[in-house]
Formats: sequence, structure tokens, C-alpha cells
Amino acid sequence: MASINGRTALVTGATGGLAKAIATALAREGATVVVVGRTEARAKEAVRNIRAAVPDAILEPLACDLSNQASILSAAEEFLSRHDELHVLVNAAGVFRKERHVTADGLELTFATNVMGYFLLTNLLLDALKRGASRDQGHPSRIVNIASKYSGGPSVTKIDFDDLQTAEGSYSYLRSTPPTMLGRVLLTQEFAERLRGSNVVVNAVHPGLVKNTGLLQDVGGPFRWVTNTFGKTAEKAADTAVWLATSPEAAAVTGKLWAKRKELPTPGMGSDTDARKRLWEECMRLSKIL
Repeated sequence: MASINGRTALVTGATGGLAKAIATALAREGATVVVVGRTEARAKEAVRNIRAAVPDAILEPLACDLSNQASILSAAEEFLSRHDELHVLVNAAGVFRKERHVTADGLELTFATNVMGYFLLTNLLLDALKRGASRDQGHPSRIVNIASKYSGGPSVTKIDFDDLQTAEGSYSYLRSTPPTMLGRVLLTQEFAERLRGSNVVVNAVHPGLVKNTGLLQDVGGPFRWVTNTFGKTAEKAADTAVWLATSPEAAAVTGKLWAKRKELPTPGMGSDTDARKRLWEECMRLSKIL
């Protein structure tokens, strides 16, 4: 693993579970890690917890509600007021909700957080990522998006562009969440295409089942039992994301989905160029801040 001493990383959802393990690993490697939590109190608590594990860690808390576009804009502006460059962006925040909720922006909460949050924050930080990449051509800036290879199954997952907000029919997390995981893969590919030649690489990660994650606190029953029984620890699940964020081997790879440091085929519509471009256009249309 390459040293990232003196470089800056930002990790969303870093107050617990997988994202916190990623933030801790990057801090241990010497990066300045901006720890993003939904509230300032949660971000500061995560900083204290990570520092307990890595006493010499350089950490900064940053509040950002990824379901709220004004909060995303405010967080990006706060980061940019302190940092001219960004070298690693890990989009790991997400929700897995049993009931349908609508955000202040009028968007369904799962889509707003899991897709729009990734899209908006990444776009707002692109110039900082490009500046970080221009410092040393041998060290590209990295964007790592936590996604999933399952996404409802390799042959059945689709994004319903006529019902992105899951407003029609009955709502369930099994209906609302898989398309957002596919959406993350599509956006990873589209960002990679748009960033070719910029020395910024973008990849998605399937971490697998992760034990004791707060992501499933709203979901009970067998699903949570299976995850906590057979899932990996957050530290083990973080390995591929940290590898993509730091390793020389991953420096030239972009637009791919990974698990266990190996490239995976993309799920469902993942090979559909038109679908990824249409999702980009829909995200732009729904944005109030770009």
C-alpha cells in the first residue's frame, strides 16, 4: 500500500460501520481525514473514536446531511474554505429504509441520499480533486463509491426512469434500495468517462455483507440476522475500498466495480451507456445546487 502522508481524504457516513473503518484505515496510513457525519455532534464523536484507535491521526469533523441539497452545498463550501486540494473522496453514506420518506427537496429519501448525495457532493468537489491530481501525475486523485454487485440480481435490476422516487405502487426497501446501488455503479462509470485525462480515477466497490452496521437499524427480522451472522467485520469489508484509495496497482484503473480487489461484471443495466447518461441528466434536472 502506498503512503498517503500529507494527502487529504474525505469519507462520508464515517460515523460508524464500514465508512468509519475506511476512515480509520486512511488515517492510519497518514492521510488528513475529513470525517463526514449527518450532524456535527456525530462527526465529532467519530473523530474522538478514530483518534482513540489512531492517536496521531489528523482528523477533521464535517457535518453533512446527504439527503439535503442545501446541507451538501454548505458542507462542500466549508471543506473548500479549508482545503484547496482533495486527493481521496470515499462516498460511503447511505440509507436502507423500510418506509417511504420525502426530503425537504421533495425527493424520496433513499434516492436522495444514495444517488443524489453521491452525485452532488462529487460534482462540487471535482475541481479540488483535479487540483490534487495535478500536483503529481504519478498519484491520481481517487473517488471510491460504495455500491453493490447484487442490486436485485445481475439480470433483473433496472432503474425505472418514470418512477425514480418510488412513488407508484407499494414501497419497500427491497424495491427502493437495489436501483440506487445500480445507480451508484452507473454514476461511477459516467464520472470515469467524463474525467478521462484528468488524472482522477473513479471506481465502485461491493463490500459484501457487513456485520453490525447502523445501515440496517430500520430493518429487522431475517435480513438483519443473516447479515450479522454471516457478514464480515467492517475492518475486513473496508479492505478493497482502502486499496482502491491508496494502492499503486489501482492508480490507472477507472470506471470499474470491485470486490476482494478483483474486478466484477456490472449488474443489471450496468453495461447500458444510455442508462448512465440518462441517470446523469435526471440527477442534473433534480439538482437545486449545480
